[in-house]
Amino acid sequence: MISLTILMVAVAYLFGSLSSAVLISRVFLLPDPRTAGSKNPGATNVYRLGGRVPALLVLVMDILKGTIPVYGSYFLNIEPLLLGLIAIAACLGHIFPLYFGFKGGKAVATAFGAMLPIGLDLAGLLIVSWVLVVFITGYSSLGALVAVSLAPLFTWLVKPLYTIPVAMLSILIIIRHKDNIVRLLSGSESKVWDKGSIKE
Repeated sequence: MISLTILMVAVAYLFGSLSSAVLISRVFLLPDPRTAGSKNPGATNVYRLGGRVPALLVLVMDILKGTIPVYGSYFLNIEPLLLGLIAIAACLGHIFPLYFGFKGGKAVATAFGAMLPIGLDLAGLLIVSWVLVVFITGYSSLGALVAVSLAPLFTWLVKPLYTIPVAMLSILIIIRHKDNIVRLLSGSESKVWDKGSIKE
């Protein structure tokens, strides 16, 4: 089981290292999201640079980067705590992509994808939390922070067995958003619809 887990951790990291934002931007002839806009290679920045279609494709691909290795590991009967490590590996691949100079995004969509196998009820709660916060405030980062902060609680209500793995994942995403937290507190964070000189 240990050797299988190590293999799946490696697979998850390599899967996560596929930078959807960079690849989709190249297909649509958009600026490199690592050097344009907020310089964050994620769906929100691609939306600002190229609109809904490329952003949606990035979002779907980033979600699948988390879902496929975790779901595959689940069917291999890897225990929940180790599934958490595999999910973290997928997110670390997104944050520090091997194929793209270790310069990646915030891994919110990949983390969501990693939680998706737990159930559609959890997914629904996370989506509603994010949408409500973004609709009210306009801050995608705040929506992500609220959703991942509530994720362990939602998981405990839905499938308590996975609470600790989800909490591990949530901590990683919150740490990754440290700069956003500083900007939110100072009132300098960019909103979803902002253009021009922005930070994310």
